[in-house]
Amino acid sequence: MITRIITGVCLVTLLVTALAIGGWVFSVLYMLTICLAMYEVYRALREAGHRPVQWPNWLCLALSIPLFNLMGSVTLLLPLVAGAAMLVATVVMFRPEPRLEDILVSVMPLGCVLLPGMCMLGLQNAPDRADQLMLTVMAFGVPLFGDTLAYFFGSRFGKHPFCPAVSPHKSVEGAVAGMAGSMIFAMAVWGGFSPFAPMPPWWHFLILGFLGGFAGEMGDLFASLIKRHCGLKDFGTIFPGHGGMMDRLDSVYWSTVIMYVYLNLSSLMIP
Repeated sequence: MITRIITGVCLVTLLVTALAIGGWVFSVLYMLTICLAMYEVYRALREAGHRPVQWPNWLCLALSIPLFNLMGSVTLLLPLVAGAAMLVATVVMFRPEPRLEDILVSVMPLGCVLLPGMCMLGLQNAPDRADQLMLTVMAFGVPLFGDTLAYFFGSRFGKHPFCPAVSPHKSVEGAVAGMAGSMIFAMAVWGGFSPFAPMPPWWHFLILGFLGGFAGEMGDLFASLIKRHCGLKDFGTIFPGHGGMMDRLDSVYWSTVIMYVYLNLSSLMIP
């Protein structure tokens, strides 16, 4: 437990520093996390006996960076992702023993790591620095604070299984506490930012806390499903007590999509 807490404090400190600096420093660091998370997922799939085709997806990642910087929209990356998926299918079909599951597991990291990861960079296109920082803090903090509360509350009071087929140790009590924690964090962000910059109304944050918290819990379950399929406890050991990069960002990826959709739907128009 002590190791987990110390690692968590170090990660939060690094995140706060990167957010404070912002700009290309944050973007470069985050792209490195995407690369590491994709590597961990592919390694897990290989250890499970799959034969994923990786090079089209790494090429997609390499091309997505200048394409995103040029056009400034994650939506425009969809044709690139589709092209990578078709390349993967082509390579697998010309193998001596083509297997449909190899196509599916090869393409999966594009949808669960690359596109959500690029959505985080898309948040940096918010109208001004305050909006960028607020949405980025929400994307990280809503799922992570909820996950922390779910862990401590569920480990002490959890009695009813939440999704036993995927993650036997998660409880309904922990999940509810996690949702409450996500909404509390979102309201704290509203309270912290509102005195210094124009912000959307409070109920926007309440909804984002709920949706982001739910998405974060589903992202965590999805990662657990992958690990269960691959027979792994964690994706890696880079963070003592926390596992690998994918173990830390699984919920953040899904929550980031919610924040990016909100940014594009509302354009952060303050009434």
